[in-house]
Formats: sequence, structure tokens, C-alpha cells
Amino acid sequence: MDCLFCKIINGEIPSSKVYEDDKVIAFNDINPVAPYHILVVPKKHYDSIADISEKEMEIVAKKENIDVESLRQLIAKGQVIIPANKNHKCLDPNGIGNKLRTKINVNLGTSRDCVDLDMELDKVNNAVKMGAEAIMDLSSFGDTQKFRRKLTSECPATIGTVPIYDAVVYYHKALKDITAQEWLDVVEMHAKDGVDFMTIHCGINKATAKKFRADKRLMNIVSRGGSIIYAWMEMTGNENPFFEYYDRVLEICREYDVTMSLGDACRPGCIMDASDISQIEELVTLGELTRRAWEKDVQVMVEGPGHMPLNQIKANMEIQQTICKGAPFYVLGPLVTDIAPGYDHITAAIGGAIAATYGASFLCYVTPAEHLRLPDLNDVKEGIIASKIAAHAADIAKGVPGAMDWDYKMDKARKVLDWEAMFDVAIDPEKARAYRASSKPEKEDTCSMCGNFCAVKNMNKIMEGEIVSIFDE
Repeated sequence: MDCLFCKIINGEIPSSKVYEDDKVIAFNDINPVAPYHILVVPKKHYDSIADISEKEMEIVAKKENIDVESLRQLIAKGQVIIPANKNHKCLDPNGIGNKLRTKINVNLGTSRDCVDLDMELDKVNNAVKMGAEAIMDLSSFGDTQKFRRKLTSECPATIGTVPIYDAVVYYHKALKDITAQEWLDVVEMHAKDGVDFMTIHCGINKATAKKFRADKRLMNIVSRGGSIIYAWMEMTGNENPFFEYYDRVLEICREYDVTMSLGDACRPGCIMDASDISQIEELVTLGELTRRAWEKDVQVMVEGPGHMPLNQIKANMEIQQTICKGAPFYVLGPLVTDIAPGYDHITAAIGGAIAATYGASFLCYVTPAEHLRLPDLNDVKEGIIASKIAAHAADIAKGVPGAMDWDYKMDKARKVLDWEAMFDVAIDPEKARAYRASSKPEKEDTCSMCGNFCAVKNMNKIMEGEIVSIFDE
């Protein structure tokens, strides 16, 4: 192996050694840039940064019932990521990508109209209890850093942020007056604070913006981050700093082991805009940015639609997989119709199940409050349940190992009308118990829907040679 450090470790190249144990070796740099310049390198050779997170890989492999080496190969190909900032010490890591269970993300955070940090923390804690793998802090008002640092110091879920929002809050000045360097500084601040992945809208450059203006969309740009960067570009005349200085963004991500989540500024905000030139143009750019991230040993996932008719979802997933070379795809919904405010957790779950079946790895939940207000605790719960159902349904369709075991447990309990066992297995035991308690049947071995007409009860009897007499019971 033609590796300088391996040759030093093997004694093929002399060095001024200052420390050595079974895992690392430390030696003086031959061209020091400081009075004391010591290099510490692992004795085991790693081809990339993705190979180093041995502990995280072992945890994820056990969760996914996959061997570590197979997982390592998927990570090396860029088809699986394990977002894990080195400063997020309490993280319980999860893998996202090909051949793994579909994961869900929960958006929350403060706004100008709702600045209750305790409420947001309650949402976080409830989301974690309900099995959400990731929490994305979208705070856009108040002491955002305090909340962010609390998350990365106490929350075991994967933590994501959108630094663009925070820049406006942090600098507290007109959007057009924020400099390119200041945008980048906020990215570094979030990385230092321990967030595991960051949504950064790198793909909406001047070329994409030109196509957007020419295409005359119905809903324009509905991505908050995308709209902010587009407005900044229009007002300053400058290139998107996250695109122009993309290499610097990657350096920050690599330094802190942050996963790049390539934001889709041009995601469709209504089904009329789905799969238009703006969306596809940006996706092509994101494919190129994915390759560049891999070259810098930065883990990356790609974000996608948005609002989209059912018949376009499969094709979109396949196009993304092709253009972005199998990088994990992170989708909001997609919402399959625009007419259901108050029920958009359902429209999103329908689209999410289809998207995950055909390639999406990560579903961003949508709550009943979408398009209407900041979600409350119950909205968050409803959104999580809907997304978990979608993810699980997709895992069954994809043949993810062990996915159907959950259903098998429910089926066995239903066959013998074991209500407590059914409740224990249910995705929302609390709601299931409440529904049954609200309408108690005359006989415990039935429900108030069928009573003595219960097919399960009667078939169990007849199959065991018993007499079935519905009206005489």
C-alpha cells in the first residue's frame, strides 16, 4: 500500500516518535508550522473518513441486523450514511440508506409567534419516545443556539439544522447586508455545536435561478432556505455563497463529521409544479455536488419533493438514484394532493410510502398543522404516527429483513383475540386502548363492531369442532 503514514508505522520511513500504543502513533512533523507540531495517526489504515466510525457502524449494524462489513461497503459506496457529529456525545446513531429500514425525521423549533422552548423540548422528548430517529431544529427566533446546544448535549436522536435560518436570527440585520463569509461562519457554528447533519441549499446557483425565472412557476419557491438564498442573490447580484464556496463548506463538514444534506430549494410547492425544469435542473446540480462531497470524504444525502402526483413519484425516485449515484434520498412527503389542509399528514404518508418503496431512505414527517400553524404536541404525534406507518409499509414492500415480523406478532395476537397483546404490538398502544375502552362490548372476546358476528371468534370455534350459534349466545 502506497501510504506515507503506513510506511512510517512499519518503520520503512524514519520518524521522530514521541508516543505509541496499540492503536496510534505520534511523531514530530518534518515541516513544523508551530514550535510543537506533532502528528497523531491511527495504526490501522483507513481509506476515508467513512471507515473510521467503527463504534457507530457496530451499533447500526446490530440495529439493522446486517453484518458490519456489508454496512461498511454500503457506506464506502455512499449508499448509506451514519450522521454522527464528533461533538454530539449522547448520540444513539442510526443508518440511513440502501437496504436499511426507512427512517423518519421530525421538524420542530421556535418561530416569532411561538417562542416556547419548553414546549419544543416536550415535542423533542415525545418524538424520541415514539421512535423518531432524527430531530430537525428549524428555529427561527429567540435564543436558537441555547436550544440547539441543549439538543446536542441531551438528545440521543440524530440532530439536523438549517443554518440559513439561523444566520438571519444571529446577525440581526438586513438580509442583503449578510456577507458570504458570515453565511459560512454560521455553518461552522452549527458544526461546532454538534449537529449531525445540515440542510444547505447549495444547488440554487445563478444558472438554476435563471431557469426558475424563465419557467414561471405557479408557486414560485416554497423552500424557506431556498427563498432566502434566492432573495439574497437577487438583491446582491452575487452567486450563492454555499455554491461558490462549496469546498469550504465541505471542509467544515469533514472537520466535525457533519453529514451534508443537499437542500432542494426548487422542490415543488404544489402538484402543478412537480417535475418541472427548475426541480430537475437543481437535481442535476445536486448530483454533481454529491460527487464532490464524496471526493472530500463527506457523507451526503439529497433532499427531494415536495408536492407531487402519485404517478410521478416512482420516476422521480429513479431519476434521483441515477443522477445522484445512489446517495440516500430525503423527502418531504411527497404530498400527493393540495386540497387537504388539516389532513396533510395523510397526504404526505401516502406519498412517503410510495417514495420509500421506490428508493427514498428518509421521510420528513408532515403534521396536520402543515400550511396552517406551528404544530402542537398532538400534531407532532399524529405526524410521527403517519410517517412511521408510511415507512413501515415501504419496508414491507422493499423486503427489508424483519419488517414483516412486527405484523406477524399482531396477526398472532388477533387470531386468538388477545387484546392486550394487540395493544402492546400496536404502533400507538395508547390510542388503541382508548378506542376499545370507549365502546366496550357485551362479551370480552369480541368488539362492539361485530359482537357475536365476529368472524375470528366464530372461525376459531368451528375449526376446533365447536358449535357456532350466533343468536343463542
